[in-house]
Amino acid sequence: MTKFIYAIEGLSLWVGRAFGWCIMLLTLSVSYEVFVRYVLNSPTVWAFDVMVQMYGALFLMAGPYALAQDSHVRGDVLYRLLPVEWQARIDFVLYILFFFPGMMALFWFGAEIAADSWRYKEVSWNSPARIQIYFFKTLIPVAGFLLMLQGLAEIMRCWKAIKHGKWMDRLEDVRETEDMLMHMSETRK
Repeated sequence: MTKFIYAIEGLSLWVGRAFGWCIMLLTLSVSYEVFVRYVLNSPTVWAFDVMVQMYGALFLMAGPYALAQDSHVRGDVLYRLLPVEWQARIDFVLYILFFFPGMMALFWFGAEIAADSWRYKEVSWNSPARIQIYFFKTLIPVAGFLLMLQGLAEIMRCWKAIKHGKWMDRLEDVRETEDMLMHMSETRK
């Protein structure tokens, strides 16, 4: 079970890192547009579309990554005070009742939206460039599927925590500076 959980988590990390490059494309397109618009007085028709699609792709595909890193926002005022077994039970129930139905809806309706978009060869009506957006809309069901897959790993992680009384370690990736400093100070003690 541990290998399966880490395989799914590894896929989520890989996808998150791959789509993290959207930040670079987003930054470059914004910088380019600002330069040509305000310095050269020659705005582009495509930069806005690139920005919207890169931000949307990043937002969609970062979801599984954030779930794999346990970095989604959580209101854990009381939750963190509970024993691990109870935290895992709560998470398990909430995944089943809320997470999976929501992600199944994202996948199902996202697949319908993407299929319609491909059928019509949809283009952006907001854009003077009329760029194709059916590639982008394909990311909606893909994100839903990857989130369900990572959710499966999370409920397996909960199951192990219920049985063993401790959370499995997560695959390491980049960390917030505060987290690194806290970890360094704890290891020095």
